[in-house]
Amino acid sequence: MEYSELVTQDASEAEIQRFLSDGEQVAFTVRIPKNLKKAASDVASMRGMSFSAFVRNCMIQELSKRS
Repeated sequence: MEYSELVTQDASEAEIQRFLSDGEQVAFTVRIPKNLKKAASDVASMRGMSFSAFVRNCMIQELSKRS
């Protein structure tokens, strides 16, 4: 199943989050301003998580929102 199918089939937020968090890990590179990276790293640290976990969480939350 693909993400687009979940959205068009009106899957629940929990089902979408489960789908997005499953699967094998893959590395990718993204270029962002240094200040944005530092701020995100600081917030992640304050929440007791890594920068990568924070970014994954943000992406999952955004992609599982109801429009």
